[in-house]
Amino acid sequence: MYTNIKAWVSTVVLVLVSAVSMPSMAEQKEYENPYEMIHEVAQVTFDRIKNEQPEIKQNPDLLKQIMEEELLPYVDYKFSAYKVLGKYFKKVPKDKLVEYIQVFREYLITTYAVALGYYDNQTVQFEPVSDVEGDNNVTVRAIVKEPGRPDIKLAFKVRKNTKTNEWKAYDMVAEGISVLSSKQKEFESILRQEGVDKVIALMREKVQQPIEIKKRDEEA
Repeated sequence: MYTNIKAWVSTVVLVLVSAVSMPSMAEQKEYENPYEMIHEVAQVTFDRIKNEQPEIKQNPDLLKQIMEEELLPYVDYKFSAYKVLGKYFKKVPKDKLVEYIQVFREYLITTYAVALGYYDNQTVQFEPVSDVEGDNNVTVRAIVKEPGRPDIKLAFKVRKNTKTNEWKAYDMVAEGISVLSSKQKEFESILRQEGVDKVIALMREKVQQPIEIKKRDEEA
């Protein structure tokens, strides 16, 4: 049934949420409205995955390239990385913080690629565009639909950088589960007991693993 749908959805949102900064490597588009940004970035990403299915099946790691080019530019991965560290942020030396952020970026790309490996042309319906004047933090909601399957509720957390005025996604909530909070809980005990070096090592290990295309009903 829906064994891995939450993992798939989580990455989709992470990809759409963390991916808030450019529809393609060639040209980065700036959005004044976060709703429009999420709508367009999601559509461009899913269309590309659909159109490049033959190449992806031959080389699943191509998904990483798609994530980096289409999604990551619209994701505030640095903000997300800091949030995951939480109260341990101040305990990380500056040189290690730079390394951590670099690896976290690659980790997000890989996480997105793995999650979107489950995508097989489902329909994603977004709520209508709303006026965000005066807002710096917005939640963009969506529903993943597929015939014969229960709807999946998503929410993309998007923030506006008050210095650059750029909107970028930083978290996704799938069926009430926050990707950011989940990662924070996953790494919290490791940070407390073994430090940031262990977290970096674990993320790097995942980044180095080849992408495998699975059916959504398969066990992870």
